[in-house]
Amino acid sequence: MKRQSPCKYSEVANLIATTDGPARHAGRAKRATSNKPVSALGIDAQALPLPIQVPAHAHTHTHTHTPGPHTVPPTPAPRSQYRSGSLSSTGSSPFLLSNIPFSNHTTSPFFGLGSDHPFSNYWTSRGGLAEVIGVLPAKDQADILVAKYFDAVDPVYPMVHRRNFYADYDRFWSLPHAEKQTADPVLLALHFVVYAMATQFIGPPVDYKRSEIAEFYVSASQQALRLSSYLSRTSVRTLQAMVLICYFLMNDNHASDAWAFGGVLVRQSYAMGLHRDPDIIVPRCSLSDKQQRRKLWQAVFFQDTFLTVLLKLPPTATFSDVRVDSLTDELGDYLPKINGSATNGTSVNPMSISNIAQVTDIFPTYELQDRQYIRSMWHMANLVQRTVCTPRSLGTPIIRSPEEKTALVNQYHQLLDSFPPLLTTSEDGAIQDLASNPRLLRQNLFMRSNFWHCVMIIQAEEYDDGGVSCDIRGALEGARNALLAFFHFWEYLRIDAGVWWVFQHRAFEEALLMARILGTQEKPLSPNETGMSPASDTLFIAAREDAKHCLAILDMVSAPEVQKTRTDVLRTALADINW
Repeated sequence: MKRQSPCKYSEVANLIATTDGPARHAGRAKRATSNKPVSALGIDAQALPLPIQVPAHAHTHTHTHTPGPHTVPPTPAPRSQYRSGSLSSTGSSPFLLSNIPFSNHTTSPFFGLGSDHPFSNYWTSRGGLAEVIGVLPAKDQADILVAKYFDAVDPVYPMVHRRNFYADYDRFWSLPHAEKQTADPVLLALHFVVYAMATQFIGPPVDYKRSEIAEFYVSASQQALRLSSYLSRTSVRTLQAMVLICYFLMNDNHASDAWAFGGVLVRQSYAMGLHRDPDIIVPRCSLSDKQQRRKLWQAVFFQDTFLTVLLKLPPTATFSDVRVDSLTDELGDYLPKINGSATNGTSVNPMSISNIAQVTDIFPTYELQDRQYIRSMWHMANLVQRTVCTPRSLGTPIIRSPEEKTALVNQYHQLLDSFPPLLTTSEDGAIQDLASNPRLLRQNLFMRSNFWHCVMIIQAEEYDDGGVSCDIRGALEGARNALLAFFHFWEYLRIDAGVWWVFQHRAFEEALLMARILGTQEKPLSPNETGMSPASDTLFIAAREDAKHCLAILDMVSAPEVQKTRTDVLRTALADINW
């Protein structure tokens, strides 16, 4: 007989409780439920799907025990709401692994982030998919979350085919409960991470209950992936879910966990052949399936590239023969059907579901706009990985001579000029007009933020052996352009600006670089102002005000522990400006 061990409940374990789902499978103890329906998210505190009662199986320990009755402590131990911020936030060194454990067998936390496992164990060893099904939100609540996902997340990372998702989603929810338990676990994984991501975008930037609910949903997503054996088998849905889990972990202040999980994602993408040209590796796929694979590879590649920019670690998604321009504007089998034929002349099965149902949203109105955005970000990621990520990963100079810096900056600007104007405009009036099209506005802001951040890095690069010094004006202007995107984000999409970790961290690094440059200045840039104070330089004044504005925003959206390594560092740098 195995020795029983005590089960210590966490406060979040309460989130396992559902509202009115049927009893668990045979042999399991019935869990307590409530008849009170969970109302929709996004209205007020009462609308959150808060716990009703703790089910008998919910616990967060990992050791083996004999099933038996559990008691809930009357006062559960408080949990840490946030993890600590990244040590890279100081910007003092390009190296994050300061104590490389060559012979040290103790664990070493990367970046000082994510000391807790990101996927808390709420699940039993025998619960199976039925256990995950049992914690689904109510259907009306799920509808709200899916709509929020396609409103807030999909514009920035358009890799989920919306019509196909909704078709699978509606089909799943129409199933009887018993049949839901035999559904594809990867489908459940994608659904739950969509719920988790959407929950992050509902409510104020810092909402502890919302954070707990979102973390619970992402734990359910990871459990569904585990049940699908995702480490040894993969699919488009699997990779879509994993991409979103990575972004969720970043937003939840688990950057180091996102980095590690992203490595598995890239390996699985390689194993599936996602990095290969679809015309070569899956020539018999439909055009829409090929385009879907290209979109998904771009999402994996883009995520890996720009996370490495922030964490200053080696890029992983480095091998591919998928050409950017292969994601064409050709719609192919997306097109509406006319008299049994597609408008491009290819034959259509008259008994197909699309033809019978006369679906009106086969081709979303924003599809071509999305493809322009994807191609633009893809081209930029290609350039950034080659010119920034790869050299930094080996500690080699980004540029080796002043001439090389000038040429590289010009290359970035030429690329910018090739992008659609609506994705690059930064004029206040134009941005105000774009606010009527939030999808395009989000794409514009992410494009500008990523682009100008990289230009800032190049302009600030120094290499003494090659005579390369920081271009003060270029670095400050690049940082200000990048911060302007953050300020527009805060003005027009405040909740979103309070969620995206990547956007906030870029803004922090931009403000910090400006503050540190300004703290070393003893005279204005203009040669005509010799002998005058740096305070007479209009660029310096504007940059200092931008850094202060950024600090004020970060103070409002940062978690308490993040402030210790992010806002406090920026505040100290600003205090070192003595003019």
